[in-house]
Amino acid sequence: MVSFSYKSMALVLLPSILALCFISSSAEFHRLEHAAKNDGSLSFLVVGDWGRRGTYNQSQVATQMGRIGDKLDINFVISTGDNFYDDGLTGVEDKAFQESFTNIYTAESLQKQWYAVLGNHDYRGDAVAQLSPVLRKLDSRWLCLRSYVVNAEIVEFFFVDTTPFVEKYWLDPEEHTYDWRDVAPRNTYMASVLKDLESALKGSSATWKIVVGHHTIRSASHHGDTQELVNLMLPMLRTYKVDFYINGHDHCLQHIIDSNSPLLLLTSGAGSKSWRGDTDMNHDGLRFFYDGQGFMSVQLTPADARIIFYDVAGNVLHRLNMSKEIYAAI
Repeated sequence: MVSFSYKSMALVLLPSILALCFISSSAEFHRLEHAAKNDGSLSFLVVGDWGRRGTYNQSQVATQMGRIGDKLDINFVISTGDNFYDDGLTGVEDKAFQESFTNIYTAESLQKQWYAVLGNHDYRGDAVAQLSPVLRKLDSRWLCLRSYVVNAEIVEFFFVDTTPFVEKYWLDPEEHTYDWRDVAPRNTYMASVLKDLESALKGSSATWKIVVGHHTIRSASHHGDTQELVNLMLPMLRTYKVDFYINGHDHCLQHIIDSNSPLLLLTSGAGSKSWRGDTDMNHDGLRFFYDGQGFMSVQLTPADARIIFYDVAGNVLHRLNMSKEIYAAI
């Protein structure tokens, strides 16, 4: 079994409250550790496209996340990007960080580590600010990097910075300005991210493999499929038997199956504003779709995965129960 191998490895410690360690890999990927529960299981919530200072039902979604988070005794929360609307943060001193994050997700159960990726709206502001340790000092829960790996014992998460992959953001600078610092040139950046992702996936011996990005690979909603990810990332996820690809971007909840592998494509981008009625219900592989606000929970053991989608009132909309043995045999 191939293990992680990084050039010029360097250990960087975060404050002890995080109980995490970084190992520099290349220009993009870092490795972090997060302990599972004593029984080896893991529980977490997923929310995306949320940062609107509590409006568009963001506060109501946060309340239900707190309730479900307490019920499941979650280990952490994953944010699938578009963390701050409409145009990201203006800098590390932007009050939107507290007004859209710290002051909204106040439930005791949500005072856990948050792992976030950047979305396209985050790139319209000071994207580098969201990566800054300054924000982690303001709220120790916050952790956002461009691309990184979290090893949580029975599962490894591969967080991927997908915004630079989308060519249209580079071609129409007059409509929006994007913060491409440390990213340009695009082709070089994409090649580096894909190389690091493949190396990490190939070297993983985790029972479960979950890739997290902001953009959809397949979607029945407003933005539809992201062709760049279909062409460049989907074949890799199939090859290395990734279990789930989790994303935001489309403001909905959805479950799509991949026609050529056991991969499940799960969208949780309904943390605030949603798009009512904007869907293609005939989309290939669509198994569940909801066009209102909500979030998702995931419970993992070495043998099973339980995934639940909730609406803004905390009602259960859709359940998935997966057996790892059956899943692996598909």
